[in-house]
Amino acid sequence: MRMAIFNQKGGVGKTTTALNLAAALARDSVPGLLIDLDPQAHLTSIHGQALGEAHNSVFALYQDNRPLDELAVIWNGVGRLIPAHAELIKVDSIFGKGPAILNRLNNGLQALEGTGGESVAMIDCCPFLGVLSLNAIFAADRILVPVSSDYLSLRGALQIEHTLKALEPVIKRRIERRYLLTRFDRRRRMSFDIQDRLRQQFGAELCETVISENVAIAEAPAMSRDIFSHNASSRGALDYLALLEELRTARFL
Repeated sequence: MRMAIFNQKGGVGKTTTALNLAAALARDSVPGLLIDLDPQAHLTSIHGQALGEAHNSVFALYQDNRPLDELAVIWNGVGRLIPAHAELIKVDSIFGKGPAILNRLNNGLQALEGTGGESVAMIDCCPFLGVLSLNAIFAADRILVPVSSDYLSLRGALQIEHTLKALEPVIKRRIERRYLLTRFDRRRRMSFDIQDRLRQQFGAELCETVISENVAIAEAPAMSRDIFSHNASSRGALDYLALLEELRTARFL
C-alpha cells in the first residue's frame, strides 16, 4: 500500500504526519518505507544521519534511475527512509514532464516491491504541484491531506480537491483520499468551525480523528524523534494511534 501525504499549502503537518504514522505502524511490528520527496528535506533532517550527497538521495532515482533499495537508510523505531536532497528542486527543469519522469517513482516502487520490500510506503510530498508531487500522486493508492485548523488551510483543502479531480481523467481512476485536521485547538471556536465546514464539503472523507495542537509534537523533530520515542503518553501520540486505528478500520491503511 502506498500513501502520499500531500497539500499544496505548507505548514499543515505533512512531514509530522508521515513520520508519526510510520512510527505508529512500526510499534505494531509493521515497519514502513518513508520517502522524502520534498527538496526542503525536513523529514530527512529529522532523521539526523541521512543528510548527504545527492547521489545517495531520491534525486538519484531521477538522475541515474538508481534502485530505491540502494538509497534506503535505516530509521530505528520507524522503518527505512529514502532521503531527500536540495537538488530535487531541479527535477522539473532538468527532466521535463514526460511520462517516463512522471512515472519514475511508481516504477521504482514496483521494482522494490518485487524484491520483497516494505508493504507500506508513505510519501512526504513537497507543497507545490510539480513533477515531484505528480510522481507521488501517480504512484499512490491513497492520498492523505493534512489540513491545519485555520481558514487559509480550508481554502487549500478545496484547492486540493479541485486538483485531484482535474487529474482523474489523466490517471484514469479516482484516488481514494482522506482529509485530516491538524493543529486542532479545542479552546478555539475556529477549530470547530473549520471542522464543520470540512465535514459539509467532504463528508466521510474527513477523518473523525483530529491531531491536537500539542507541545510534544512540536518538540519531537528538534530532538530527531518521532512522537512516540519523544513522549508516548502525550496527547499527540494518542492522536496518531487513534488515526492509525481509524484508517485501518476504514481499510484506508
